Amino acid sequence: MKTVHVFTVAAGNYLPKARALLASLRRQHPDWRLHFAVSDAPPSDEALAGLGADEIHRLDSLGIPNLRRWAFSHTLIELATAIKPFVLKKLLAREDCEAAIYLDPDIAVMSPMSEVAGTLKTADIVLTPHMTAPEQTLAGIVANEISTMQHGIYNLGFIAVAARDEGRRFAQWWSDRTYRYCREDIPDGLYTDQRWVDFAPAFFDRVKVLRSPGLNAAPWNLSTREMGGSLAAGFTVDGKPLVFFHFSQLGVMPDARTTGGQAAAAELVAWYRDQTTATAAEKAISPHYAFGRFDDGSPIAMEQRLVYRARPDVQRAHPDPFAAGDGAYLAWWKAHARHEYPKLFNADTRAAEMQHLMAFLAYRRDAEDIVGDGDVQPAAPAGGMTSRALNFIRKISR
Repeated sequence: MKTVHVFTVAAGNYLPKARALLASLRRQHPDWRLHFAVSDAPPSDEALAGLGADEIHRLDSLGIPNLRRWAFSHTLIELATAIKPFVLKKLLAREDCEAAIYLDPDIAVMSPMSEVAGTLKTADIVLTPHMTAPEQTLAGIVANEISTMQHGIYNLGFIAVAARDEGRRFAQWWSDRTYRYCREDIPDGLYTDQRWVDFAPAFFDRVKVLRSPGLNAAPWNLSTREMGGSLAAGFTVDGKPLVFFHFSQLGVMPDARTTGGQAAAAELVAWYRDQTTATAAEKAISPHYAFGRFDDGSPIAMEQRLVYRARPDVQRAHPDPFAAGDGAYLAWWKAHARHEYPKLFNADTRAAEMQHLMAFLAYRRDAEDIVGDGDVQPAAPAGGMTSRALNFIRKISR
């Protein structure tokens, strides 16, 4: 019998949030099948059992080519977002899948997702925008509208895709893009998996954008939405039931920003903090990201990731970039990087050279032959591009 499959993706540090999300889904939709995909080293069996997921998906089960060197080329956030379409493809291929829904782990579902489920009967791709009403102040325009233009019109903390041909075609396209270009590189027009989906309404049929205020309520849209109600009576947004709230950046930004200064939102945040208190098993999880260190324990710097990603000759010579010791990528870095990339080792030029490397990866035009075949990126010149060449590429690419 076909059913709706819901999945989330997280590293070990987000396990308490993923547990709270899955528990909230189970309360509202006990008949849906719930999945957790691990973007890190698998936590303990006890911690995974406490999640309440029906199925666990490890990275090596997703069919991602060259997994070790691909993982090395991404930060924690880039990797967690890059694998989303691979999990989506896997679920949409199942015989028992009617539709697949992704939700970020820092979301809680507070009432049934009936509108989403109903929309999937006729739409193949369902999205929610960051904002559904224009800001009325300059501060709001800068904080929310300009930020949305940089990060993507649609918030990919949520996406729903029907298990039909168009949905599967979308998932394949999306995974092709995130395999190569899932980067936090706003200056060059890239923001993880999210910016790519701005293309969805132009590239695919039967895309539906839901604008109900109770869907994906979040800090970036509370300035144009009014929360009411309570935990006991049920929360509302603009007088309609709150379906799911996105607690993005909770604990990073001030609570006043998260709640928009609204009492109902403050009560919801207090409840969420209680729900996400770590269990003993979750506290025992290593605080270190599995792909954040070389095998000898030394931390991986962003420039080491960028250079490795830009150099297929280095990738071929060092297929396991995490290895340490003689003949490993780390040894190559210590012996050659300072000579080949001197600007990375100068505090005055490092930031510009880092952006230079990211731009090189973003604007290259010679990668058509390797898209989708699981091979590595074409080589970058050891010294990078000249400013004139970079400016020319920027000009013709915009």
